[in-house]
Amino acid sequence: MPRRYLALWFPFLPTDRLRREGRNPASGGPVEAPLVVVATQRNALRIVDCDQRAVALGLTRDLTLADARARIPSLLAVEAEPEADRHFLERLAAFCDRFTPLVALDPPYGLMLDITGCAHLFGGEAALQAAIGRWMRKGGLDFRAAIAGTPEAAHALSRFCGGGIVPAGADEAMLRPLPIAALELSAETVIALSRAGLRTIADLAERPSTTLSARFGEDLAVKLRRTLGREDARITPLRPPPACVVERHFAEPMLDSEGLEAVVARLIAEAARVLELRGEGGRAFEVSFFRSDGAVRRLIVETGRPSRDAAAILRLWRERIDTLADPLDPGFGFDAVRLAVPVFEPLDTHQPSLDGRAVEDEAVADLVDRLVARFGRDRVLRFVAQDTHHPVREAKALSAALPASTAAWPAPEPHEPPARPLQLFEPPQPVEAIAEVPDGPPIRFRWRRITHDVARAEGPERIAPEWWRDGSSEPMRDYYRVEDAQGRRFWLFRIGFYEPEQAPPRWFLHGLFA
Repeated sequence: MPRRYLALWFPFLPTDRLRREGRNPASGGPVEAPLVVVATQRNALRIVDCDQRAVALGLTRDLTLADARARIPSLLAVEAEPEADRHFLERLAAFCDRFTPLVALDPPYGLMLDITGCAHLFGGEAALQAAIGRWMRKGGLDFRAAIAGTPEAAHALSRFCGGGIVPAGADEAMLRPLPIAALELSAETVIALSRAGLRTIADLAERPSTTLSARFGEDLAVKLRRTLGREDARITPLRPPPACVVERHFAEPMLDSEGLEAVVARLIAEAARVLELRGEGGRAFEVSFFRSDGAVRRLIVETGRPSRDAAAILRLWRERIDTLADPLDPGFGFDAVRLAVPVFEPLDTHQPSLDGRAVEDEAVADLVDRLVARFGRDRVLRFVAQDTHHPVREAKALSAALPASTAAWPAPEPHEPPARPLQLFEPPQPVEAIAEVPDGPPIRFRWRRITHDVARAEGPERIAPEWWRDGSSEPMRDYYRVEDAQGRRFWLFRIGFYEPEQAPPRWFLHGLFA
């Protein structure tokens, strides 16, 4: 199937953004007054963009605002807000996500949609372009649209040919008459090509690629090949394409919450069947709601293990809806609902127990998933083992929604007590200890005003710092497992050695055994 791309170009996006934000750019001046966008450059306010009326009056970029106002006293100027423009463009990209999941930004004021295999869902490419046009005009946006076989071709046609639909395989014929500026080369390269008599894309297409590369660089040859469709190029979408996507479009906006839940249930069941055919299970299920006013609301349900159990996923969805701080507002209704599975893993068919009941680990996993859906992934944690000898870093708390660590917990030797205590103090608590021999185990220590006589001791276990992480400033520790006369077990360590004319070593209690 040949690739097809739809380019949307907004000639002057700041005007559209100001209008959508309720800030009339013409306030304080005539309605037909030209508008420019200015920014501080080289210690002066200079024009960085201007609308068609300003261009018709001879204003250009890089012109100072003072010079522009001297020519046109009624000129309107607004400060450049690149972040606001990009945010507005990203909102438009989220809106276009209802037509295809592959949407990319085409800076500075454009969007690129990969509509390969999507146009037939809307009645063909012409119907799809018309549907997008209706939505954009409804929002008061000025735009141009073009459909072609490569992103570069659609980009050039939307800006230099007024848009339209190019039949498959006819990209080069449509692009050849366009000026070389359609390739959006640097100003120096355009001037050099014009002086050489190369003013259209057809002039460049008839020249050997090696000659162009030797004179003007490889970038010119690459742009020319990609624009003419001689080299395959893809877009990088804002959101990675999910492994599985199912969706429903409605002829009339849907307002009924019960009907909406029924649609979500059917989408979950359909996605589960797709995952079963692939032998996979989803780890995250994202439901996107596209409102009729262009707003998009996305909700994610995560599982602690791969799953394609439609009933369990629907229960998690209901838990997620019940705990929303900002309820799902349909506004004037939803036009479409999409279920995507962005994270998935292989999942073999499960063999249930003989009595038909769920095994214990599955019941715990279901409970964890429900807690994550209700309280959030950052509030339900699990301890996982870390590949380190440092006692403090051997365990780490991670979100229960993340995949379990592959590192195994250290198992004690047969018929031996555990090497590490169940409870650790952070930081370790200082104690007063007395050793029978220098650098030997303690025979008595005082902790929290209570003196403990040591009946048994085992050690030392010398633990050096992780020099690649902590540096060499942290001293080594000699650890001892001790038991007092009452049978209580402690984990002590010593820092330093008994040396003449030196400060005595310090003792700390790091943990308690059960």
